[in-house]
Amino acid sequence: MDHTVVFYCILGILLGEFVLTTILNYLNAKKFRDPIPADVHDVYNPEEYKKSQEYKLANYRFGIVTSVFSLVLIVGFLVFGGFGFVDTIVRDLTNDQILQALLFFGIIMIGSDFLGTPLSYYQTFVIEEKFGFNKTTVKTFLLDKLKSWLMTIVIGGILLSLVIWFFQFAGKGFWLYTWALIAVFTFFMNLFYSKLIVPLFNKQEPLETGSLKEKIEAYASKVGFELKNIFVINGSKRSTKANAYFSGFGKEKRITLYDTLINDLEEDEIVAVLAHEIGHYKKNHIIFNLITSVLLTGFMLFILSLFINNPSISLAVGVDRPSFHAALIGFGILYSPISELTGLLMNYFSRKFEYQADDFAKNTFAAPPLITSLKKLSKNSLSNLTPHPTYVFVHYSHPPLVERIRNLKA
Repeated sequence: MDHTVVFYCILGILLGEFVLTTILNYLNAKKFRDPIPADVHDVYNPEEYKKSQEYKLANYRFGIVTSVFSLVLIVGFLVFGGFGFVDTIVRDLTNDQILQALLFFGIIMIGSDFLGTPLSYYQTFVIEEKFGFNKTTVKTFLLDKLKSWLMTIVIGGILLSLVIWFFQFAGKGFWLYTWALIAVFTFFMNLFYSKLIVPLFNKQEPLETGSLKEKIEAYASKVGFELKNIFVINGSKRSTKANAYFSGFGKEKRITLYDTLINDLEEDEIVAVLAHEIGHYKKNHIIFNLITSVLLTGFMLFILSLFINNPSISLAVGVDRPSFHAALIGFGILYSPISELTGLLMNYFSRKFEYQADDFAKNTFAAPPLITSLKKLSKNSLSNLTPHPTYVFVHYSHPPLVERIRNLKA
């Protein structure tokens, strides 16, 4: 296939995704002013509901700006030879294929993030600040950026180097070695993410001895869930929004509570939230998601192996000579429609799993405290109570609040 045809395919995919996303966001925005459903009428009073609408509209308008910026940036890079320009720079610096790829992606990824920093700053210090969510200082914001770049350079650099080395060593069979590498890395990160990565950004401490810890441990014992690690993370360092999550498995499993969650909810509500998280573990959702993620990665890598040696994929992004790193850019865009389809499937299962975890919490603890906790969390984050069904189908990994409450009351 001629690289010009591939170029227009890439351009068509980028424009098509932009148009589809814009339409979905518009449909969702039209629902912002719908009346509050009866099942959640007590979440907001009129003044609070008006504030939630203003917050959603602010993010919708900001989303238009960011999506246009992203589209203009990547299309401009394609049309005006940006990828070719960067490729020329790295080829002038070194002849080593691995070093070329590291420099190529390092310049593009960090450069892109640097250009997007003003938008990120605006969202944090203008939108989130205006609606009372932001607790991030400028120092923390900048340190988070530097830490993220450093992690990208170190972890991403090591993984990319190994992938290219596999390609040089095994040719088209490189995908099997890469798949094994990513599978091991994925399992490792699931086990030790909270131990190794979270402390780089947040302080986390064991939950203090007291009635809350006693209630959590009593519930865990009741449902046969061995729990030794309950941690509190200082989420209030960056935002007033609350959260809780479950990570790891086996002896490394742990529950992490945001300090904002402890401040916002009653003890029974917190236990109900954790009962939901334990439900995910008991229903094997974590293992399912982990295995599915690894299988989808293997599928993507196999498809990549079929196209990586096609020079048209590289030349389509504007480089003078075909290369592994340029082909990755082209393939990443060409594969995105498939990624969108698998994303739809994963979101479907995720929403289904949320209902199952809610049912587990309802049957092993109680429905009322989970309902009130969901309402409080929704109110505190000014979440959308009336999302468009199509937007939910495409983007939501959790069912809308009103549907979860109806399920819990059934």
